[in-house]
Amino acid sequence: MMRGLELVFFAILLVLATLQVAISHGEQPLSRIAVHNTRLRLSENADIRASPSILGLKGQNSEWVTLEYASPNPSNDDWIGVFSPADFSASTCNPDEGSKQSPPFLCTAPIKYQYANYSSPGYRKEGKGSLRLQLINQRSDFSFVLFSGGLANPKVVAVSNKVAFTNPNAPVYPRLAQGKIWNEMTVTWTSGYGINEAEPFVEWGRKDGDRMRSPAGTLTFNRNSMCGAPARTVGWRDPGFIHTSFLKELWPNSVGGEGGSGEIGKEREVSKRERGLVPYTYKLGHKLFNGTYVWSRVYQFRASPYPGQSSVQRVVIFGDMGKDEVDGSNEYNNYQRGSLNTTKQLIEDLKNIDIVFHIGDICYANGYLSQWDQFTAQVEPIASTVPYMIASGNHERDWPGTGSFYGNSDSGGECGVLAETMFYVPAENRAKFWYSTDYGMFRFCIADTEHDWREGTEQYKFIEHCLASADRQKQPWLIFLAHRVLGYSSGTWYAEEGSFEEPMGRESLQKLWQKYKVDIAMYGHVHNYERTCPIYQNICTSKEKFYYKGTLNGTIHVVAGGGGASLADFTPINTTWSYFKDHDYGFVKLTAFDHSNLLFEYKKSRDGKVYDSFKISRDYRDILACTVDSCPSMTLAS
Repeated sequence: MMRGLELVFFAILLVLATLQVAISHGEQPLSRIAVHNTRLRLSENADIRASPSILGLKGQNSEWVTLEYASPNPSNDDWIGVFSPADFSASTCNPDEGSKQSPPFLCTAPIKYQYANYSSPGYRKEGKGSLRLQLINQRSDFSFVLFSGGLANPKVVAVSNKVAFTNPNAPVYPRLAQGKIWNEMTVTWTSGYGINEAEPFVEWGRKDGDRMRSPAGTLTFNRNSMCGAPARTVGWRDPGFIHTSFLKELWPNSVGGEGGSGEIGKEREVSKRERGLVPYTYKLGHKLFNGTYVWSRVYQFRASPYPGQSSVQRVVIFGDMGKDEVDGSNEYNNYQRGSLNTTKQLIEDLKNIDIVFHIGDICYANGYLSQWDQFTAQVEPIASTVPYMIASGNHERDWPGTGSFYGNSDSGGECGVLAETMFYVPAENRAKFWYSTDYGMFRFCIADTEHDWREGTEQYKFIEHCLASADRQKQPWLIFLAHRVLGYSSGTWYAEEGSFEEPMGRESLQKLWQKYKVDIAMYGHVHNYERTCPIYQNICTSKEKFYYKGTLNGTIHVVAGGGGASLADFTPINTTWSYFKDHDYGFVKLTAFDHSNLLFEYKKSRDGKVYDSFKISRDYRDILACTVDSCPSMTLAS
């Protein structure tokens, strides 16, 4: 009887969590457009023109377009949508869509939109305006449509000329990721070339050495791979082809000396030092069947250190960044305002970053597939240079009846397909998005909170194996990452539930964190920053806040969900285990100087400055030392 009541209570908590998350994240801006209500109201006196009509003449994958437009009946509700492919035809519709509309058949949402008076305040009176928008290469041509009637009752007033990149199929937006072994790097990119048109590969090598070519596998999917609307309907857009190549037997990252004196706080000096590294360079290639080649520009990366290597190693971690538009288009206006700031800070500090973890809620496409291209273009300067590792969040995976732990519709019908295809992770099965990865002195165990993690499940066994198999003499820094807060959060949602965590979040896992002495557990999902004391079973195991020496006796829990999406409030309840809170956008940076010294920093996205930090200094014997529930029970006889 008691077990039945527990299950009912747990189900109620899951429903409440789903409702609260839906309210917090707000609606996807593209969902405001009532595509199926579109009507044709073309006017001879209305016009919209785009220039230039040919983009990428110098090999660029993004370029600005200027629009000039006029309407005989201007209104403040008039708006401009960017559509791709440019042709409005029933070929882009589901079989059951489009038949009830008069041409042009409008069955897909625009890639982005902006109001006609955005940069032309006199548009309402004069009936004329201009607008600059940035386009990225997305495997097809573009057209611009001037609408009246607002977003709810759009009426096509004028359609522009077509605009296209010189090669819409070009290989674009490479993203690096660690492979399944330490000396392997993967390169994933997008193109318009299928395997029946061209052979994809990466040409690469040491900057001062010979070049080699590694073939790439190719994936794609169709509308039937989507689990529901809008991904299967108005949000659908052909994803092109996603290629992944494995660059193997890399020489490990190396640093002259041992990274300085081994003292914490010397990062600035180390980063300025000539590090003695020879980077790898690479470029994406497609060999067409007529014998010609299509190339990307040249990129470079630094190979990962081998497990246990002593060198300065710098890791950035955040969640829930999403994407934003540099042209100010309303697609994400006031929705993910911090996203561009976070991206900008990482790009500016890229020489001092070795690997990035984006722990869920990647781009908030929510079923509007064009947004994944927009996101990969936004992070390309980062992801093409250092490994960009992701975790699965509710906005990537959740959909009713598809095996996700939560039965909500947060993925917009994507049900994990986009995240699993657009980015590589070294998981045994990417449909089960949990994995481990080593980076020098770090061991990272990445959980998938959209699948059951509780004791007895497949994922629980993985988590324990990942934690237990870390060689702490070589990899002293053990980090647990997940999207939803399985530890501690003072966020309003969790406070209202009374648990200050995801329902049943830490009940099964805290004994593993304690037994295997996890240093830091980090989460996204709640859009703010918070750091706890070292804690076990709701009790702080240390009163120290800034400099930990010796054993922690517990795990420090951190919420780093302020990557860019709309911010979440804290409860007014005083949570004694919470040492630092910040209602702002930001990210975390970990710097391991050696096997004994780690620096933790929280930086705001608006200025890149440090607003919270702590240090850990210890020896291997401190990791071996027994703490509460971390060693087998003993008796006098033993």
